[in-house]
Amino acid sequence: MTTATLPRPRTRSVLAGISLGYFMVLLDMTVLAVAEPDLATSLHASTAGLQWATTAYTVVFAALLLSSGALTDRYGASRLFRTGVAAFTVASLLSTLAPSLSVLIALRAVMGIAAAACVPASMALIAALYPAPAARARAIATWAATSGAAVATGPIAGGALVGIAGWRAVFLINVPIGLFVLFLTRTAALSRATTTAATRGHVPATAAEHRDRSPAPARDRDSAPTRIDWPAQLAAAAVLAFATDALIAAGASQWHHTIAATAATAASLTVFIVIERRSTAPVLNRALLRVRRVQSALLAGAAINFALSGLLFVLPLYLQRQHHLTALQTGLAFLPLTIPFVANPPLTGRIVVRSGPHRPIVLGLTLLVAGGAGLAATTHAGSSYAWLGLALLITGLGVSFALPALAAAIVAAAPPGTTGAAAGVLNAVRQAGATAGVAVMGAAMSGGIGWSLLLVSAVSVVALAVVLRAAR
Repeated sequence: MTTATLPRPRTRSVLAGISLGYFMVLLDMTVLAVAEPDLATSLHASTAGLQWATTAYTVVFAALLLSSGALTDRYGASRLFRTGVAAFTVASLLSTLAPSLSVLIALRAVMGIAAAACVPASMALIAALYPAPAARARAIATWAATSGAAVATGPIAGGALVGIAGWRAVFLINVPIGLFVLFLTRTAALSRATTTAATRGHVPATAAEHRDRSPAPARDRDSAPTRIDWPAQLAAAAVLAFATDALIAAGASQWHHTIAATAATAASLTVFIVIERRSTAPVLNRALLRVRRVQSALLAGAAINFALSGLLFVLPLYLQRQHHLTALQTGLAFLPLTIPFVANPPLTGRIVVRSGPHRPIVLGLTLLVAGGAGLAATTHAGSSYAWLGLALLITGLGVSFALPALAAAIVAAAPPGTTGAAAGVLNAVRQAGATAGVAVMGAAMSGGIGWSLLLVSAVSVVALAVVLRAAR
C-alpha cells in the first residue's frame, strides 16, 4: 500500500492510542503532586517518604529506559508498548489498595518498569508511522500536545479526586485510560498501521518488526540484533537508586545514612563503568553519546525535567501548608504552568519543521531561567498570586517550547535502526533529571522555598550555556 492509499483514519487512531498511553504515564507523575498532603496524613509519611513515593517511579523508569529502548529495537515496538500499558493499568489498580507506604512505593516501582516499556516504544512507533521528517515532526508535536494535556489535567484531576475520595482515587483514573489505549492499539490495527507505513519505501519501526514481516526461518528470526547486558543495567539502576537515597537522606539530615548511601553510589558507579567498558552490548549507546549536539540535548532534557518535577513536588506542599489551599485549589493554581503544555507544542512543531529544533530549545531554556527566578522571588517575598501565576506561565512556556524540539532533535540524530535506543537514552536522562529534581529541591526546602525554586534557574542556565556552546 502506498502513501496515497494509506488509510489515514486508522493511522490517526493508532497515533491517538500511542499518545494517550504516554498521557497516562505522565499523568501519574503530575496527578500525585496535589495528593501529597493527604497521602502523608493517611499513611503517616514524612517528607522523605513522600519523596520516595514520587522517586520510586522515576528511579526505575529512568534506569530501565536505557535498556527498554534496545528491547524495542529487538522485540518490536508494538509488542513492548502494549505489554507496558497492560502492566501499568494493573499496577495502578493495585495501588488504590496499598495498605502502607512501603507497599505503595513497591507498586510505584512496578509502574516505573511498565512506563519504561511504553515510552521508547511509542516514539519508535511514531517514527514508523510517519517516516517523512515533516510529517514526523507534526506527529511528535501531536504526541507532545496530547501528553502535555496530562500535565495540565493532572493537578486539577488529582485535586478533584482527592477532594472526593482521597489520594487512592488518583491511581484509579489510570484504569479506564489504560483499557482504552489497549483498544485503540489492539494488535490487528497496530500491525496494519505499521505494515502500511513500511511499504512507503522507508525504514520500519524496529528491526524486530521488520523480521516479523519477513519470511526468514525461525532460527534467524530468533537471533535478534540487539543484546541486553543485564549486569550493566542492574548496576545503572543501583547507581541512580543509591544516589537518590543519599540526596533524600541529606535533606532529612540523616548524615550516617547519607555517608553510607554515598559510598554505595560510588561503588555501584565503579562496577557500572567496569562492566560497560568490557561489554559487547553496552547499556549506553557510545556512538550517540559522542555527538556534541546530542550531549547538549540530553543535558537540556535532564535540566527541564529536574525543574518541572522538582517544582511539582515542592510547590503543592508550600501552597497547602503555608497558604492552606485545598487540593483542588492547588490544582487550579497550577493552570498557568500547565496550559502551555497543551496549547504550545503545535507551534513548536511548526518552528521545528521550518528552522530546526535549536531555536525552540534555546528559547525554552531562556524562559525557564526567567520563570525560575520569578518563582523564587515571588515565594520568598510572599507576593500576590498574580505574580506567582505569571512566573508559572513563563516556566510552562519554556518547557512547552523545549521538550518537543528535543524529541525531534534526538529522533532525527538517531542512526538507522536505533530509534528506540535513542528515545530510551533521552527519556532515561529526562527521568533521571526528574528524580534528582524531587530529591534536591525537596532537600533544599529546609533552607526556604525561595532557595529551592531558585535551582530551576540554576540548572537551566547551565543547560543553556552548554546548548549554545554546542551550536557554535
